[in-house]
Amino acid sequence: MGMQQTMKALADPTRRDILNLLKAGPLSAGEIGEHFSITAAAISRHLSVLREADLISDTRDGKFIFYELNTSVLEEIFLWLRDLKGENHYD
Repeated sequence: MGMQQTMKALADPTRRDILNLLKAGPLSAGEIGEHFSITAAAISRHLSVLREADLISDTRDGKFIFYELNTSVLEEIFLWLRDLKGENHYD
């Protein structure tokens, strides 16, 4: 995915809050929705944007879909920001 799409996904505070929730491990959409006072449809849209930006991945388990962080994309962003700041890093 492109950096622009990733940054757009990160620009929304609700999506950043969802990413923070997923730090603890995979959650279903319903479990994520319990933390917000917005509709299930809005949660679904936020999850879709995060998935399209490759910031999360999903796995189906029966009738449930569980979402988890895609840390490789987050690491790429971190390295880009470090480079932008002029810090050295070693892969």
